[in-house]
Amino acid sequence: MSATSEHPLWDAVETLGRTELRALQLERLRVTVGRVLDAQPLGAARLRDAGVRAPEDLASVADVGGLPFSAKADLRDSYPFGLLAVPREQLVRVHASSGSHGKPTVVGYTRADLAAWADLMARCMTMAGVRPGMLIHNANGYGLFTGGLGFHDGGERIGATVIPVSGGFTTRQALLLRDLGGQVLCATPSYALVIAQALREAGIELDELRLELGLFGGEPFTDAMRAQTERELGLSAVMFYGLSEMCGPGVAAECPARAGLHVQEDHFLAEVIDPGSGAVLDEGAEGELVFTTLAKEALPLIRYRTGDIGSVTSAPCACGRTLARVLTLRGRLDDMLIVRGVNLFPSHVEHLLLAVEDVAPHYRLIVERPRQMDELTVECEPVSASVDRRGLASRLEQLLREHTGIRIAVSVVEPGALPRSEGKAVRVVDRRQG
Repeated sequence: MSATSEHPLWDAVETLGRTELRALQLERLRVTVGRVLDAQPLGAARLRDAGVRAPEDLASVADVGGLPFSAKADLRDSYPFGLLAVPREQLVRVHASSGSHGKPTVVGYTRADLAAWADLMARCMTMAGVRPGMLIHNANGYGLFTGGLGFHDGGERIGATVIPVSGGFTTRQALLLRDLGGQVLCATPSYALVIAQALREAGIELDELRLELGLFGGEPFTDAMRAQTERELGLSAVMFYGLSEMCGPGVAAECPARAGLHVQEDHFLAEVIDPGSGAVLDEGAEGELVFTTLAKEALPLIRYRTGDIGSVTSAPCACGRTLARVLTLRGRLDDMLIVRGVNLFPSHVEHLLLAVEDVAPHYRLIVERPRQMDELTVECEPVSASVDRRGLASRLEQLLREHTGIRIAVSVVEPGALPRSEGKAVRVVDRRQG
């Protein structure tokens, strides 16, 4: 990373003017289009159908709005390596999604792709407050999930000390945090709370820890969940955003201003579209996030529909960075529930639940269709066994009805009764048949 004179830890691209940044994006967009035309048959055919036969056919970054979309279905239909733009032998690593909704999406990386990803993670982690020599406790899973190795490589690139604890063995996580003195915790938000519970059960007090920062990603993270995590772990929680199809974590991350997540725009061109029509929305409008890779060799993707709902602004940030920011991350389109005609995101329910001090940050939504209409039940836990569970359920049902307009049943179960996750929490259990 090349530092600026004013901010020696910043990459120079973080303060580029918008005109300079757009020029860089256009140059890299043309390289990406050329790579697709030359070596990715599916993408090349779509570009030619759209009238693009050479990179120079793009006169400005705005022209990307006329290019065809790509989507997760393309990776599944081309499983495992059909979308590669390099020979398979040039891959030095492969990651993949869980495949919970079908075939996993397989992503390949060349050596240059891995180097670029490590640079992006180092930039984002530095922005979050990580410094050379800090001790990073990495509780993200290692393996096909991108979180573990993404934060690992970024931390090493900065010059930090990385402890590759991975997920699981949660009691050991608590002991290692205390004994080794981790200053930075990397995990999914839900697993961070599981670690906090393990600390309490082991009798480890916050003043025995050296935690300063929590770098969290992999699942939606409401302000209420952030506040709960900060209280229980005594750290400053920072949100990271990414998806394996782009690189993994490192697509966007928060700065200390906490006014959105800065998109790494020299590597990813961001758009927001209407998820129904596909029309590009004005800046600041909420819709589906779409990204075009600008520097990937193995798997270049043009106008990739993420399925994530958010908004983007290029307005100046108080931190001084000029990179655009994702202002909202409401959830995923495929996580949205339609209950008796009302659209409902799990994050909305989480926000309401965690505003009630007697509710612990462990919950799930059960969707059933016992007759002709969908029924939704929220299962959650109280903060302690002394809480009146029946009274709490009644209060929560009233709160949810007032804020969503629909009747949602609430079941307050015993503390510890809901399943805990070492990675992404399962927030929605769909028991509907057909």
